Amino acid sequence: MVGKEKALPGQLPLEREVEVAGSQVLQTPVDTMLEAQLQTQQRSSQNGQEVVTLSPVISPCGPFPDKPVVFFQTSLWSSGFRMKLEAVTPFLGKYRPFVGRCCQTCTPKSWESLFHRSIMDLGFCSVILVKEENTSREWALRDLPPALGAVPRFRGWLVRRLCCFLWSLEQHIPPCQDAPQKIMESTGVQNVISGRAPGGAGEGQVPSLVKKDVQRILGHIQAPPRPFLLRLFSWAMLRFLNCLFLNVQLHKGQMKMVHKAAQAGSPLVLLSTHKSLLDGILLPFVLLSQGLGVLRVAWDPRACSPILRALLKKLGGLFLPSEANLSLDSSEGVLARAVVQAALEQLLLSGQPLLIFLEEPPGTQGSRLSALGQTWLGLVVQAVQVGIVPDAMLVPVAVTYDRVPDAPRDTYHALPPLGLWTGALAVLRSLRGWGCSHRVCIRVHLAQPFSLQEYTINARSCWGSRQTLEQLLQPIVLGQCTLVPDTEKEQEWTPVTGPLLALKEEDQLLVRMLSRHVLNACVASSAVMSTAIMATLLLFKHRKGVLLSQLLGEFSWLTEETLLRGFDVGFSGQLRCLVQHTLSLLRAHVALMRVHQGDLLVVPRPGPGLMHLARLSAGLLPAFLSEAVGACAVRGLLAGRVPPEGPCELQGIELLSQKELYRQILLLLHLLPQDLLLLQPCQSSYCYCQEVLDRLIQCGLLVAEETPGSRPACDTGRQHLSAKLLWKPSGDFTDSDSDDFEEAEGRYFRLSQQSRCPDFFLFLCRLLSPPLKAFAQAATFLHEGQLPDTESGYVEQLFQFLQATAQEEGFFECADLNLAISAIWTFRDLGVLRQTPSPAGPVLHLSSTFASRDNQEKLEQFIRQFICS
Repeated sequence: MVGKEKALPGQLPLEREVEVAGSQVLQTPVDTMLEAQLQTQQRSSQNGQEVVTLSPVISPCGPFPDKPVVFFQTSLWSSGFRMKLEAVTPFLGKYRPFVGRCCQTCTPKSWESLFHRSIMDLGFCSVILVKEENTSREWALRDLPPALGAVPRFRGWLVRRLCCFLWSLEQHIPPCQDAPQKIMESTGVQNVISGRAPGGAGEGQVPSLVKKDVQRILGHIQAPPRPFLLRLFSWAMLRFLNCLFLNVQLHKGQMKMVHKAAQAGSPLVLLSTHKSLLDGILLPFVLLSQGLGVLRVAWDPRACSPILRALLKKLGGLFLPSEANLSLDSSEGVLARAVVQAALEQLLLSGQPLLIFLEEPPGTQGSRLSALGQTWLGLVVQAVQVGIVPDAMLVPVAVTYDRVPDAPRDTYHALPPLGLWTGALAVLRSLRGWGCSHRVCIRVHLAQPFSLQEYTINARSCWGSRQTLEQLLQPIVLGQCTLVPDTEKEQEWTPVTGPLLALKEEDQLLVRMLSRHVLNACVASSAVMSTAIMATLLLFKHRKGVLLSQLLGEFSWLTEETLLRGFDVGFSGQLRCLVQHTLSLLRAHVALMRVHQGDLLVVPRPGPGLMHLARLSAGLLPAFLSEAVGACAVRGLLAGRVPPEGPCELQGIELLSQKELYRQILLLLHLLPQDLLLLQPCQSSYCYCQEVLDRLIQCGLLVAEETPGSRPACDTGRQHLSAKLLWKPSGDFTDSDSDDFEEAEGRYFRLSQQSRCPDFFLFLCRLLSPPLKAFAQAATFLHEGQLPDTESGYVEQLFQFLQATAQEEGFFECADLNLAISAIWTFRDLGVLRQTPSPAGPVLHLSSTFASRDNQEKLEQFIRQFICS
């Protein structure tokens, strides 16, 4: 008899017993998923026998994705018709954390009003799972128990084959008239037509011609959605997603929060990450299927051909006309911006939900934040501020994939615009090439909505003074100063386009801060997929290879650590099947070799495949970012005291003062790009230092060392209330007892000497090694590069140098074009490089300060102190 583990009240048991061929075996809540059918092809190699994983058929999320994350290590053997499973303790025995709560500092009212603890237990649903029950009308006994209320409107074998079509017919599509006449009669457009605004008809243009221009611009922006096309699109998307993906998961509790926000009467504005071009058609399908109507998507005109733009506009797409980016004194630009603003105002007044992508499209090099997304968000902010709509509810959204289906193979050049026929061929190629055995899972995350009006009122009080990176770091890098200024870093890499330039400077700052705040919420609510965990283990922990039996334990350990940090994971199921499924998705980048006793050796393939693993591992970095920053800061402190190749016992002897730790953490925070850190603008750097230190203590890497005469570290009582504590905002108080920084000088810590700590410390340091090593190599390249040169030319020079260094040293994860761009832009902000305009584009040259080889070496040493070899 296999023992059962008692489930929490209101939850299904974690385990249950069933009879299989007369023997008692253990069955999990994911027992109905397909058996793992691992087909292998063996071929001889020099070091052993390589096994190519072809088709492990399994749903990592299972048909019951709303259940807890349960891993079972199983030992299978068969004898005739009998099968035995050796059960071990379920993974954690805990349930998924509910993620996506809004910021309590900036939006405390939204944090309370749009959430209830009961929604945490609603679990997940698969949006693409449509059966007979989904053809029922909601008026059929809605309040009765499920056994009586779920009455299908249609039944039978024919309905089971046509349920997708019947489901698409029953989707409620409200009328979405764009009211061109109302746009024409809006105040902003009428001011331009009458000449009361700069660039209007009163300055030499005929009003009738201006009206034709308005209609032409409006045709470029949008078109009335067609219900027939929307239903056909829904049916086609349902069929396509079922063929290509195992499931598309959505938390029903998150969806309930969005429904509750929509019922408040304010328009919904969804602000999303952008991992795939598929996001723009997947999210409208999801929201339409959940009864939120037609989602209007703000597309990037550069990513679509004219024919595809015409089709997307009929499906609810919005496009910013090119004239809107003209200069502020251009008559065409003034008219285009007035029409765009009027069209957006009418859309918000009609109550239609709007989707804006905050990230640049996949394959785009440079800034992570989208200039186009900030433009649309600025128009929404302006509409709320002038009172067109009293408020708007902002919903952070994220879509995560096991493997991005349209990930570009060549990430070093911009993708051409996607055409209609090109997209159709890509779909057919995906359906043919992927097949059932290579399907992946998708998670759609809808974080807690919050009020834009409330954020605007509260957020401004959290912004402090700011200085450039050159003012903050350059004196410290050159050894001219040791004190880190008590101010925030000013770093903005996203260009400001025409519609955003028309706003006041204070409103532009509001839009930038809001974009970062929402993107931080999107990343925090994103689930960590199995491929991210596997790529992290292979790249940063087992680069030389690992046995499959050991990899199973490592996968379970890292999943547990991720959940303990409040991040969700996008999978569940049997541990061995999950690992097999993940390795099959990474089959192009890993090699499996059979060793003694039937075990497998998993080795990452050397070469450019490591860059792919590095991009996948970026999905796990936010969960461990605080500890990784702290570990690299500790490494910087120990760099000048203990040799890197010295034993770990020597590192544990060194005392680390809290003041020194704060300083090192601040230096690293200033060095790393904001696009990587994505810190909340309402959180000060010193507050983040306290959080990092708390995390290091909680995970056991640092232990407090009490010095004679100092107050015990466990004494959290206040000896006195200093003047600093009287004005500190509530957000600056954490679990750490270091609120008074003057008392921090007497606090000391040591590195823990527990057996697991050295390996965990190295693992955390290596998480930030790709950007830090790329920055260090960029500093080395300063005396080899050909300067002056255009920015694009110098980026190409540095990228070729990173590739050559990767071939020599084997660190291919650093040979990334985006890392090269980040290094050059960081050096520009630091004052290492100077930029001057020219007809061919910005020209870079070395500054006079860093023209000397000594200062270049100081810069390289400053960066390398944080790198753990």
